[in-house]
Amino acid sequence: MHVVYPSKINQIAVFLLSITFLCIKHDVNAQGVQLSEDAQISLITILPGDAPEELFGHSAIRIQDLQNNIDLSYNYGTFHFDAFFLPKFIYGDLEYFLSVANYSASRRYYLEQQRPIIEQVLNLTLSQKQDVFEFLRVNALEENRYYQYDFLYDNCSTRIRDLFEHVLGDDLRFSPEVASGFTFRDMIHLYVHQRPFIQLGMDLLLGNRVDQIITTRETMFLPDFLMKEFDRATMLVNGEIQPFVASTELPSHFPDEISRAGQPWALLLTWALFLAGAVITYKNYRNSKTIVRWFDLPLFTVTGLIGLLILFLWFISLHEVTINNLNMLWAWPTHIFIIPFLFRRLNSVLPLATYLSLLIISCLIILIGWTFWTQHLHPAILPILLLLITRSGWIVLRVKNGASKVKREN
Repeated sequence: MHVVYPSKINQIAVFLLSITFLCIKHDVNAQGVQLSEDAQISLITILPGDAPEELFGHSAIRIQDLQNNIDLSYNYGTFHFDAFFLPKFIYGDLEYFLSVANYSASRRYYLEQQRPIIEQVLNLTLSQKQDVFEFLRVNALEENRYYQYDFLYDNCSTRIRDLFEHVLGDDLRFSPEVASGFTFRDMIHLYVHQRPFIQLGMDLLLGNRVDQIITTRETMFLPDFLMKEFDRATMLVNGEIQPFVASTELPSHFPDEISRAGQPWALLLTWALFLAGAVITYKNYRNSKTIVRWFDLPLFTVTGLIGLLILFLWFISLHEVTINNLNMLWAWPTHIFIIPFLFRRLNSVLPLATYLSLLIISCLIILIGWTFWTQHLHPAILPILLLLITRSGWIVLRVKNGASKVKREN
């Protein structure tokens, strides 16, 4: 579950190249190996880090068999980074793959990133260990290892959940699948509310599909919750129901609690923008000859660009979770096309008044139904709506007054 940023591209590229080499090497050596009685299979959970790509944590599987000189990490969260990664990420065409690496090398990499690691040794029979090992070995073959990544439904954590459900069948019993009381958006907020602008961006671009209550099984798209559900699960071992996790190795230190909220900078910024817009509008009202077009230029340009991105993600991209986005009710893509009209004589652009009147009505509808919408709207949007209403209302008033003056003069 990684998004790569330029500052770490070289470092991660080297890591991925190493993984690719180790994957080929270990996959060939592992063919036909029968695990010994001392073999162990573990769920590895890498806790969230500070970098944006580390906010949600990571999951992997460790297979250790010292008698056969095996200590491998199977990782479903790797991808090939290239110049087209960002466009493919936005479009939703992400090809991830299962990689295999030396576990000590993988562990060293994450510890260098100051990412605590939790290892849960699983309670499996030798036959079950062999089945899991063989499944992973076959799944790591070149023709099988690639899959279409989906952040919520098909990622490094859900693949591990599905793997054990498939291989172990009814012997593996997770806790009863009930409504978790959370939505996908709630779960995401647990990890990003310390990063207010990341949270705002995700709330702007995710549609109402992420606002449905999810089940406990669906919570396992996040590594932390996969780890917790593994800890609560049971296994049928030799006719007896036993805990799925035999033992847990905890790190020597943990990061700060992810639930600790950061400062609401995004909300403060948008309220500051509204106050600035209100002051400018008041000055416009006191001096009707003053028109601050350079304030409206970035306002309608930015909201229009946000609308274009929402439009693309909804109707063109492959993402399923970006459709039915109510933010389209105020972030109209057409906003960018009204910019030239703002620089004309306002008494000659009556269609602009009609357009902005419709925008005011749309914003008012959002505000009236704020607590009733099926989609969570970020609080920082509220002052933006008020700002659009304020500035649009002033422009409409100027256009109509100007038109009336021209009509009287004629």
